[in-house]
Amino acid sequence: IMKSKKIYEEFEKLAVKMNSKIIHGVGDFDGGLCNLNGDELIVLNKKKPIEQRLKVLVSVFQKLDLENKFIVPGLRDYIQINEIN
Repeated sequence: IMKSKKIYEEFEKLAVKMNSKIIHGVGDFDGGLCNLNGDELIVLNKKKPIEQRLKVLVSVFQKLDLENKFIVPGLRDYIQINEIN
């Protein structure tokens, strides 16, 4: 099982492959997918624990088309195990 920090790093690499960018903010929000001037951004609240930020990343990436993208097996497993219905 991959550690949270490693999973987070793999999500960052996947975001680049998907032409998205992960940005961090502070405020009263959980985070999610945001479209700004045609750019897809994934906004995370850096004040939240890493487990909560990973949960947001799972919810964002399960909405995206990952079929033809290579995802390291540990990250793919993590996304499948933590899928939010």
